[in-house]
Amino acid sequence: MNIAIILAGGTGKRMGNDIPKQFLELDGKTVIEHSIDAFEQVDGIDEIAVVVHPSWMEHMEHIATNREWKKLSHLLEGGEERYFSSLNAIAAYLDYPDDTNLILHDAARPWVSPDIIKNVLEALGKHEAVGVGVPSTDTVWEVRRELSGERFVARIPERKLMWRAQTPQAFRLPVIRDAYQRALQDPNFTATDDCGVVRQYMPEIKTYIVEGEEQNKKITFKEDL
Repeated sequence: MNIAIILAGGTGKRMGNDIPKQFLELDGKTVIEHSIDAFEQVDGIDEIAVVVHPSWMEHMEHIATNREWKKLSHLLEGGEERYFSSLNAIAAYLDYPDDTNLILHDAARPWVSPDIIKNVLEALGKHEAVGVGVPSTDTVWEVRRELSGERFVARIPERKLMWRAQTPQAFRLPVIRDAYQRALQDPNFTATDDCGVVRQYMPEIKTYIVEGEEQNKKITFKEDL
């Protein structure tokens, strides 16, 4: 079973708006509606859950009532940090069979294509953890900040090895569940994405990379809209 988890728990502070970016209008619909629509139309997706900040749950319920998506089954509460949203989503499916796949996607990536989603599902047939990324066209600097606050180039990784991470990121349920269980035992645990949690706490699991698309951008700043 393939379950899409739309992560919409953020409050959009970097956008500088009172309304979180996932609820801003884009081409006649809210950003999150575009993201849900993308997974709704892919046959291989069996179920959709949306993780929303508690303050915006009523707003999301109103949108869901008006849209009547057939695959939307759960509206879940998120938390202050991104990984809280992932944890709440995982907890909602703990009693599902071990062959269940969770496909986690940032609501702020409304342009994800059906091809990317289908390629991720295909990869899940062979791999237990799957990420989406695009090769970096820019040189990437590792930067060192000194006590004075000044920044200097510390290292320049080989560009052909650098990829920019996108979503969805997908996992067999036991993999992402066990990775977070291990992570929560670590007092120094921090996370920016779910593939990073698996890589750090379940290094025995290889994360396969599906090539994404430049159009699968994340809305972060006003200019992105």
